[in-house]
Amino acid sequence: MDDVQLDYDYLAQRALRRIVRDVLETTRDLGRSPGEHHFYIEFLTGAPGVGIPDHLRATYPDRMTIVLQHQFDDLIVDEKGFAVTLWFKGRQARLSIPYAAVTSFADPSVQFGLRFDALIETAEDETVEPEIAAAAPPPAALGESGDSAVVRLDAFRKK
Repeated sequence: MDDVQLDYDYLAQRALRRIVRDVLETTRDLGRSPGEHHFYIEFLTGAPGVGIPDHLRATYPDRMTIVLQHQFDDLIVDEKGFAVTLWFKGRQARLSIPYAAVTSFADPSVQFGLRFDALIETAEDETVEPEIAAAAPPPAALGESGDSAVVRLDAFRKK
């Protein structure tokens, strides 16, 4: 037992990603963003389990930021990730995003933000379309975020 090491960075990242899940579950249950809240969610488009249409992947080959506010549809949330339908330049797109791919989450209405420095590993062949069915309202906007480094904790873990 003396060789057991606690990976506090990993545990903290997991706990913070749970906040994202809780907020999305509340949004799903309400069928809309609560009050004046709106959410900017940045994610790595090439991360394992991310499902986005090819035209969006071509435009955003590394990372993408979505906004959930008034216009989004069919928000599904589970323990691995979330899926949502958004509209980009009038085109409907279904996105499936594992929490492991999320690099930042912000709610500008209350000046709250989280930055995730580590990408939690997921299986390469794992699909992330959440299994929990729930309905929510209409489409969101898309924003871009500057380049920021994402550090994989595995590089620092003792094996």
